[in-house]
Amino acid sequence: MSEEQRRQLQQQLWNIANTLRGKMNADEFRDYILGFIFYKYLSEKIQRFGDSVLEADGLMFAVLNENTPEGTALIDAVHDAAISELGYFLKPSELFHAVAMKGSNQLDIENAGDSHNFILGDLTRILKNIEQSTLGTDSADDFSNLFEDLDLTSSKLGATEKAKNDLVAKVLVHLDKIDFNLSDSNADVLGDAYEYLIGEFASGAGKKAGEFYTPQPVSSLLAKLVTSTNKNLKSVYDPTCGSGSLLLRVKREANQVDKIYGQELNRTTYNLARMNMILHDVHYADFDIRQEDTLEHPQHRDLRFDAIVANPPFSAQWSASQLHMSDDRFSVYGKLAPSSKADMAFVQHMVYHLAEDGCMAVVLPHGVLFRGAAEGHIRQYLIDQMNCLDAVIGLPSNLFYGTNIPTCILVFKKCRKHPDNILFIDASQQFDKIKTQNILRPGHIQKIVDAYLARTNEDKYSHVASLADIKANDYNLNIPRYVDTFEAEEEIDLNAIAEQLKTIDQQSWQTDKMIAGFCKELGIAPPFSVKG
Repeated sequence: MSEEQRRQLQQQLWNIANTLRGKMNADEFRDYILGFIFYKYLSEKIQRFGDSVLEADGLMFAVLNENTPEGTALIDAVHDAAISELGYFLKPSELFHAVAMKGSNQLDIENAGDSHNFILGDLTRILKNIEQSTLGTDSADDFSNLFEDLDLTSSKLGATEKAKNDLVAKVLVHLDKIDFNLSDSNADVLGDAYEYLIGEFASGAGKKAGEFYTPQPVSSLLAKLVTSTNKNLKSVYDPTCGSGSLLLRVKREANQVDKIYGQELNRTTYNLARMNMILHDVHYADFDIRQEDTLEHPQHRDLRFDAIVANPPFSAQWSASQLHMSDDRFSVYGKLAPSSKADMAFVQHMVYHLAEDGCMAVVLPHGVLFRGAAEGHIRQYLIDQMNCLDAVIGLPSNLFYGTNIPTCILVFKKCRKHPDNILFIDASQQFDKIKTQNILRPGHIQKIVDAYLARTNEDKYSHVASLADIKANDYNLNIPRYVDTFEAEEEIDLNAIAEQLKTIDQQSWQTDKMIAGFCKELGIAPPFSVKG
């Protein structure tokens, strides 16, 4: 599939979502359209798998008869193989195309209000069956309640049962016409389309977008940073993983990632992350996404990770309970991040989970660089006692949906090649503006990565600061203290300016004299007094 065809597919999916959602908010319709795309993916995946199992018999999975002993036996055989290999199962009658065809027939029937032609009940049962097919298997946790946000009884879909049914049927019929090209194992077409839709919904969701999406250029930068010196990772972890896009970006940048780990507080976003993993063909055994509050109830406490990436909620509130002072993640610092700003608490949590030879990159608001009190104490401990801060990178403002504040990336390593300094990069002026949003282009991203690897002084862009310099600045990491971006103003020649003013005055006098002459010819007084 060419890049142009890929873009057309993405635009086609977005047009379907935009046209059919009616008056529903974009972020509300998101859960439906993405859920149905995921159902289509599971259907096409199981159909292709079933066809491969039945290839020797010259049979096709979709046309097996569920009402005959022979058909049932073949379906059972595919079931057993699919549960082991894919982790779930769908019957031929439960495939997306079969349901979409029934929906299409229902829309064509003149008496479409006949409940016998409705598909909502079938769809609800099928989605539940997908989850139930995994019970008692290794994939059960990854499919549990996966479709719970597809509320097909919601009045948001329509005021009547017919209206709801018609809308869902239209979505399925439109999606059924699209070829996701699953036969091309090298083209992650559907995964890319899914990411595109998540991004489009994020741009329309405003501040809510921060709950589930990190803009792709920022994800790409974080992923390139943590894989810059090691592209074969045993594990990657995101403690605030949202839709999982950032984790998948690391997987794309690396040569090998054995297992993906994540934790997410929001239940809907957690479901979206699990769907996103499966849609990107990450086997159920190769990811472990948990739903809980990361700071209060960490789910991977005993694990250490080769790469950690995160875009935590900026300055979020947390308990800051004194009970955490007995928690190994925080106790060594002797201080907790303030309850009104959890930024440093996320840093402490992530550093705790970082493997000795691992790399961590986290997006944070600029306040973490210079705020005092407990945050200043934690910052000093990270530099002075742990010496794990490797780089501070200033980003442009207005990169994130819902906030225009400038942000920074902190890069941490426990075993640093340059333990006597910290690199500062000021990339705040390196961006393109698209409408009201600033974005990082591939060239901007690569320049940051190159500067990180080169670790040299570049005028008005990067500076390698010694730990002694940072100590002299009282561990204040505000970037302008280290990267001088001051642009000297051009010197003004006052004598030249005086001569210019004389010339202008002379020209003005000549003009006034000419106008006065015209006024005299017309017999009227000039509108000014004429100099001699």
